[in-house]
Amino acid sequence: MSGNRYTGCSLQQVSPMAVPHDSHETSYLLPPNSKDWEGHGIPDFVYGQEELVLEGIQWPRDAPGLPEDSVPPSRFDSVLCSAWRQRVELGLFRYRLGELQTQTLPGAVGFVAQLNVERGAQRRRPQSISSVKQAFDPALFNFNKIRPGEVLFRLLREPDLPGAPQQEDILVMINVSPLEWGHVLLVPEPTRGLPQRLLPGALRAGVEAVLLSSHPGFRVGFNSLGGLASVNHLHLHGYYLAHRLPVEGAPSEPLDPGGHLHLLQAVPVPGFLFYTSRPGPDLEALIGRVCRATDYLTDREIAHNLFVTRGAPPGKTSPSSALTGVRVILWARKSSFGVKEGEAFNVALCELAGHLPVKTSQDFSSLTEAAALALIQDCLLPPAQAEEVQAALVALIAQDEQ
Repeated sequence: MSGNRYTGCSLQQVSPMAVPHDSHETSYLLPPNSKDWEGHGIPDFVYGQEELVLEGIQWPRDAPGLPEDSVPPSRFDSVLCSAWRQRVELGLFRYRLGELQTQTLPGAVGFVAQLNVERGAQRRRPQSISSVKQAFDPALFNFNKIRPGEVLFRLLREPDLPGAPQQEDILVMINVSPLEWGHVLLVPEPTRGLPQRLLPGALRAGVEAVLLSSHPGFRVGFNSLGGLASVNHLHLHGYYLAHRLPVEGAPSEPLDPGGHLHLLQAVPVPGFLFYTSRPGPDLEALIGRVCRATDYLTDREIAHNLFVTRGAPPGKTSPSSALTGVRVILWARKSSFGVKEGEAFNVALCELAGHLPVKTSQDFSSLTEAAALALIQDCLLPPAQAEEVQAALVALIAQDEQ
């Protein structure tokens, strides 16, 4: 088992009083007295094009386990980690996340399994969902009902970013039942009451959050309704995991002549791969393609999961390939409404990417690659339906090229 962690952004060691370099303008920390939180307001994290970094972010050769100062944190990392750590010290989480036991399962896939007993036992019960297209219900729990102090900051892009539309407000808030250090939710304008259906502005914020981090293990993802989203209020997940994942460098084959859609291979299950190595118009085109694909799936009641990570370009790659761009991976899957009790893990965005948060120490010690694959593959669409979806998405992409 591996206890080493690549903590390039000082995930666990950031002092609760550590301050970002622009702290003379903005404080991302709460006042010490909880009575003052309500009137504290939500600080803005405003970023520009120059902070979206695609080149030069790599895993160290002997990762994980390098000294924590080996990779300087970005401004985004410093702000997120210091504010998140302060909320830990203030007791705003359901449990205090310690060092998680971690192991890479023997086998060809390279699953990263972590024991997280508290999340399995203490997370909020998922809402009753019966449709991928279910409407938002203000009577149920939603992100307008969270406690003061759970919001870390508002993520705002500068209005003059070239070639991109104005971004709506994205609130970055703690996930009170974290699966890893730095686990946050990205919630677009919660007062609008948007259901859990992916929108371009939300995906753009998620991809750009990955590009704002200098840590190669900061990832973002989305679970649809029926894809184990537990709250029907539009949100994405973001978190740090100090380990490589299979989807970063898995090989792929092109599905369309323009090379805009690829089929990811040699990972837990096949997935649709979208890739870009440039912000600006190329990133906007990718966001459009992905959201047309998720709209197609949602309209047909097909559950899905999405994962955003730094990764290698499509083609014949290897697990050690350079992280030269952003990979957005989309999986269409069987709908699953509610959590299956008794399983070692539930299959959602991180599990499909190869990260397995395991609920019990017994399952953690006995889990094998074959057992993990069986659980994941049980969530796949029947072959005939999977082929139909692939053909439909290829046709959607072809329309872009006309």
